[in-house]
Amino acid sequence: MPVDPKEKIAKRVAQELKEGDLVNLGIGLPTLVANYIPKGVHVFFQSENGIIGMGPEPEEGFENKDLTNAGAGFVTALPGAMTFDSAFSFAMIRGGHLDVTVLGGLQVDEEGHLANWMIPGKMIPGMGGAMDLVTGAKRVIVAMTHTAKGEPKILKKCTLPLTSIRRVDLVVTELAVIRPTDEGLVLEEIAEETTLEEVIKLTEAKLIVSENLRRF
Repeated sequence: MPVDPKEKIAKRVAQELKEGDLVNLGIGLPTLVANYIPKGVHVFFQSENGIIGMGPEPEEGFENKDLTNAGAGFVTALPGAMTFDSAFSFAMIRGGHLDVTVLGGLQVDEEGHLANWMIPGKMIPGMGGAMDLVTGAKRVIVAMTHTAKGEPKILKKCTLPLTSIRRVDLVVTELAVIRPTDEGLVLEEIAEETTLEEVIKLTEAKLIVSENLRRF
């Protein structure tokens, strides 16, 4: 049975979360990470629309229209959860109090810059919290597919508008785990289903292959 790329990405990202982390998950693929938190690890999920202690999607019929995530999807609240207004939420984000944010990506370049908020010419609802999250979180993990319609998403230089000039901390795709550094993009892990040659072929940016390259 073939591995679902998004599920594989989410499982690998979940391994990066540690006990007690305050974590923000971006809309789309990153929300899957909540399904794969390692056993025995307790993290607190924050949503920028104003909740800490966000739980999983409710069962059908138990939805509360006043309890949603930033993408307007229904969620639950765990015992001890708290809600607050957007001003408090963004003070928390901009103040550097989030341990980790996991965001989707359209492009990442050799300098570790992320572009994920717009495609010129297409209608968008707005920046959302992406700029604040990339700039303010202690650790930024990008969870995205390696290519789009066969074209690389990890480029020498982003061609789409940047979300922030801050370098992200880790990029996880279905094929690779890549760590942006001062020297460039270090390829630390490749998927069991692929080869080093394939990863390099599907990546426009130059990769520095780690001496301790591992499989995941």
